[in-house]
Amino acid sequence: MTMTSASQTQAEPAIVRPNLDHPAEAKTIWALIAIGVAGLLYAAWSIYADVGQSASQSAKLWPFILLGAALVIALGFEFVNGFHDTANAVATVIYTHSLPAPFAVAWSGFFNFLGVLTSTGAVAFGIISLLPVELILQVGSDAGFAMVFALLIAAIIWNLGTWWLGLPASSSHTLIGSIIGVGVTNALMRGRDGTSGVDWGKATEIGYALLLSPLVGFACAFLLLWVMKLLVRKPELYTAPTGEAKPPLWIRALLIFTCTGVSFAHGSNDGQKGMGLIMLILIGTVPTAYALNRSLPESHIQQFIQNSTAASKVVDAHAAGYNIIGDPRPIVTAYISRHEITGGTFPALSLLINDIANQVKSHGSIAAVPLDQVGNTRNDMYLTSEAIRFLLKDKEAELSASDVSALKAYKSSVDQATRFIPTWVKIVVAIALGLGTMVGWKRIVVTVGEKIGKSHLTYGQGASAELVAMGTIFAADNFGLPVSTTHVLSSGVAGTMAANGSGLQMSTVRNLAMAWVLTLPVAMLLSGSLYWLFRTIF
Repeated sequence: MTMTSASQTQAEPAIVRPNLDHPAEAKTIWALIAIGVAGLLYAAWSIYADVGQSASQSAKLWPFILLGAALVIALGFEFVNGFHDTANAVATVIYTHSLPAPFAVAWSGFFNFLGVLTSTGAVAFGIISLLPVELILQVGSDAGFAMVFALLIAAIIWNLGTWWLGLPASSSHTLIGSIIGVGVTNALMRGRDGTSGVDWGKATEIGYALLLSPLVGFACAFLLLWVMKLLVRKPELYTAPTGEAKPPLWIRALLIFTCTGVSFAHGSNDGQKGMGLIMLILIGTVPTAYALNRSLPESHIQQFIQNSTAASKVVDAHAAGYNIIGDPRPIVTAYISRHEITGGTFPALSLLINDIANQVKSHGSIAAVPLDQVGNTRNDMYLTSEAIRFLLKDKEAELSASDVSALKAYKSSVDQATRFIPTWVKIVVAIALGLGTMVGWKRIVVTVGEKIGKSHLTYGQGASAELVAMGTIFAADNFGLPVSTTHVLSSGVAGTMAANGSGLQMSTVRNLAMAWVLTLPVAMLLSGSLYWLFRTIF
């Protein structure tokens, strides 16, 4: 009597889905809540300490209530961003059994925290550049708060909706759409063409980064895995993990390294978006404490005056034959809004540059600017910096190489006085992003790990997708551009599935594409509607 072949052969180890069900213990939940509360208290104490140095600060309570609400909403955006976007970073190490889910999430949260703390601020102020100039100059007004509330609440609503459906949509994409929606609505409410409410040059620059990031992710991950197969001929790297076996030590180390890199890069890039908005809120509410960088050394003033003199000569040369009488600010503001050089543009800018130089020179340092003047001084510096930014790209300005060099040096000096982020802001944003990473990550992880390709994620696929995502985000951070961690990594996973011949689940790909296409218009509609509602109410 012969036994069946099934009983003769030992069954091969099955592919095991990682254990994602880890109910948090009560002490863990309370510890996370305690960290969050401590972060809010630290923010409140820091504001109190900074404002306490300002004897002339208004004692009115309402602005501080608005400040508190705006800060909570801004930190809420970063919290949602944490579990919405950072889940992409841990999906590969979890589905390749490189790290257990609870440890991977905590690990990612910690390196998101470090990424925020070491960020430069370039992305933060790049985002702010998209906002309408008149709202930035009056961010402490009802319109300014309506802008901040509208764009943040709209972004949170869309992020939570896509998270609930398990769709890896982009928080960066969402926030850009919200900003454009507010800008267009603000222009229409002021009786202007809707296209005049947004810096479309900057929006296009950022849009290209967001548009190209998934294409870069797919193509580069495809090529990287293909090259790996040619150079590293180890079949176990390109087959799905069996059982609960850990990957080979070197590939496990690579997977953990790339997860760490993506988490750190995500913190350094995405964390800045909340920072920029928080700084706007602080400048509008308590300008005496946050409008100017009072920590600049006195040696900065000498360089600032030299750069002012050089920039003034450049602008004066282009202003020859023209003159203006009165306040130059409306003319400079009009140029920033419309990007059209008129006969008064260069004379007005020259007056503003000289006025700022005289203000700073008379006080001796940025820290010595009187408290009742810091808001106006900052607005003048912001106007000048933005006008020069546009002039440097404006062909009608006809600037020589030496002109460009002088204006760039002056702009850098001005930006040092206005574009700064206090350490406590970085810390509270880092806490919000880090805590968000540890909450609600499962839905997106399942989509990335199981629903993009038709087969289980292999070691080589995970490493390729993560390496591409890490490199792309770091490159975007260096150029001061926001980029979508979600788009880069999910498209990278799709690229590796194609390279491996695994096939794609077209229903998921279709849903991801729909979320990608709909994010911008839906965020614009949500934020624009909310802005109109808030302006109507207030």
